[in-house]
Amino acid sequence: KYVPDGYTMNAPASDRPVRVYADGVFDLFHLGHMKQLEQAKKAFPNTVLVVGLPSDIETHKRKGLTVLTADQRAESLRHCRWVDEVIEDAPWIVTPEFLEKNKIDYVAHDDLPYVTGDNPDIYEPIKKKGQFLATQRTEGVSTSDIITKIIRDYDKYLMRNFARGATRQELNVSWLKKNELELKKSFGEWLDAFQ
Repeated sequence: KYVPDGYTMNAPASDRPVRVYADGVFDLFHLGHMKQLEQAKKAFPNTVLVVGLPSDIETHKRKGLTVLTADQRAESLRHCRWVDEVIEDAPWIVTPEFLEKNKIDYVAHDDLPYVTGDNPDIYEPIKKKGQFLATQRTEGVSTSDIITKIIRDYDKYLMRNFARGATRQELNVSWLKKNELELKKSFGEWLDAFQ
């Protein structure tokens, strides 16, 4: 197991399942999330993976809007083969009291410092107690990357949805924007006809 420099990791219990906690927003549940949860689940031979999901109010206050609601994100997690339990309305910052109440042995997260407010690393106390289980990020796969791709290819996704029968009102698109896209489409078809 990978342990961040300067920290130790407590020995796992051998007489019972090891309870590992992984928290996150898990918006647009994707491969990067699944791989992180798989690492946490497979960290020990007998692991119960508990996943914490902060509320929409807490998430929107600290990270901004999500695409999916907390209920939708929780349901996505429940359908992941690696997840045994989901705790909704989980705290943004994991406390010793929370770990004790939920009988958590380790907290799994990538080892980069997670800054919030004036706190340089919300996982620092857990690392010091030997309860931190470092997981590796999946490079090139993140919710932000997915949203960036959608925004970058906005016109293409609008045209795809118009072709499927969506109205401009459903897509919150102005009359002018819809006509601009129709004109581009007609011009593209006209050019294709002459090639």
